[in-house]
Amino acid sequence: MAWLEAKQLAEAILDGFDRHYRLFRAITADARLHFEQADWTAAQRCARERIDFYDCRVGETVAVLRREFHLRGADDNLWRRVKVEYSRLLPQHHQPELAETFYNSVFCRLFDRRYYNNAYIFVWPMLSTEHLEAEVPIFRPYYPDRHGFAAVIADILRDMDFALPFRDQRRDVRNVMRAIRERFPPNRARQQNFQLAVLLTPFFRNKAAYIIGKAINGAQQTPFAIPVLNDEQGGLYVDALLTGSDELANVFSFSRAYFMVDTEVPAAVVEFLRPLMPHKSKAELYTAIGLQKFGKAEFYRDFLKHLRYSSDRFVIAPGIRGMVMCVFTLPSFPFVFKVIKDRFPPPKEMTPEQVMAKYRLVKLHDRVGRMADSWEYSHVAFPRARFSDELITMLREECASSVAVEGDQAIVKHVYIERRMSPLNLYMASADDEEIAHAAREYGDAIKQLAAANIFPGDFLFKNFGVTRQGRVVFYDYDELCYLTECNFRDIPEPPFPEMELAEEPWYTAGPADVFPEEFATFLLTEPRFRKAFRACHAEVFEPAWWRARQAAIREGDMVDVFPYPAARRFGAPPDACG
Repeated sequence: MAWLEAKQLAEAILDGFDRHYRLFRAITADARLHFEQADWTAAQRCARERIDFYDCRVGETVAVLRREFHLRGADDNLWRRVKVEYSRLLPQHHQPELAETFYNSVFCRLFDRRYYNNAYIFVWPMLSTEHLEAEVPIFRPYYPDRHGFAAVIADILRDMDFALPFRDQRRDVRNVMRAIRERFPPNRARQQNFQLAVLLTPFFRNKAAYIIGKAINGAQQTPFAIPVLNDEQGGLYVDALLTGSDELANVFSFSRAYFMVDTEVPAAVVEFLRPLMPHKSKAELYTAIGLQKFGKAEFYRDFLKHLRYSSDRFVIAPGIRGMVMCVFTLPSFPFVFKVIKDRFPPPKEMTPEQVMAKYRLVKLHDRVGRMADSWEYSHVAFPRARFSDELITMLREECASSVAVEGDQAIVKHVYIERRMSPLNLYMASADDEEIAHAAREYGDAIKQLAAANIFPGDFLFKNFGVTRQGRVVFYDYDELCYLTECNFRDIPEPPFPEMELAEEPWYTAGPADVFPEEFATFLLTEPRFRKAFRACHAEVFEPAWWRARQAAIREGDMVDVFPYPAARRFGAPPDACG
């Protein structure tokens, strides 16, 4: 009767996944209510809570299996049958790719890593989701040439079915129409079947709802997003029109919090988004809509494929080596791999567990476009032959407890993977005057926006910040990170005697939480061109009063708007909504 036990095991695992996705959708659907009620605290709380849903449901399912099936070792014949029976349950399922990943997580929680192979788990997917469709279409077509562009824009806003009215919809439509005329020539030829395809469900994040769509003109697709804001006085308004792959990709950036978007068939949403942002992989898009566990699985498959079709070697990542992490990369693959060192030299006084807690804080926090997200993996097998001698020596010397060589494999027990960026210090070393000025503005904006999100980087050195493909400055070194409200921002006291200002040691003492912003200039403004540009845009960063004002605003519950698009794109609130 082994087949019966296998069938029951498969059904129990799928029941666990279905419960997970049902709860996942329920908390995601609440985002609309929080947006309409302007309950930003509840919106952020739900976004944080949802991140842990997957691991909780995996743990619950594992407990059910152990209790009801008295599992011991990974019986070869049994688990081969379980995988077959599970596969038979998925062809009519609306989230088969997510269900496969959930199965893998349950199996890997139950058994040792030596069983992680394609015979027992879904290393490669069994079903294609490329043409998977929801029972109700996920997008609606609109035809401007039949009804007029202005009427179509009004229809799109109405069809989002918000409970609140738009404060001044005629103004919103005029703003969108003006932006269209500015960006697209009026004599541009339109094909006979020109249409706008718009996803039926808005994408919610923080204080905004994003309407996502694409203009289809023959074979050409132009992506667009319409951010909608709540004026917190009972009305909504359109804040901008974003167009093109780069502007949309910035909204979906890896350095931003995950969207809350309720979808029965996530594969269909991702297939809609993929042609709109060709630089983003399926893994990144699944992650952006809050399905980071599947994004993690899909990324690993992309990584395995890349290893198969490349021959370069893993090397130590360029830049100044950190005191907490060993960082390496594969030059042909645009990501870095970060392993926590066994020991940290002075003045670092922390444990690996504390470093992991910092990364978890970043995962749960609003990253406001200024902190890099990461995928966290355990027991990753790399081909040993692909590691450079210098790299394997560094890992053995500094990360011995996390790295083991087994035959032709190097097993890394715990690793963070992030998109590779150019370290800001290396970027500036070869930058011209315009690039230096841009870096200074971006670096200051990053510091200010992190502060608005209650984050203090701790270590402002340029090597801890990176420059993305789109020229944004992003923070990625988290061991000194803390909440802004935990800091004590102090003015430097006057010296008792004037000659003390010339002494090598300061005349004042500092506690563990004390921060003296006036000291920042010592290490931030060593490059003359950078100093001039930074002071022109961000001189207040050196004022303790500015930091204390940010703390006061946070303690009063003021959630500052940080927009994933330039101020020049904003239409702003209607006049009667300002106050």
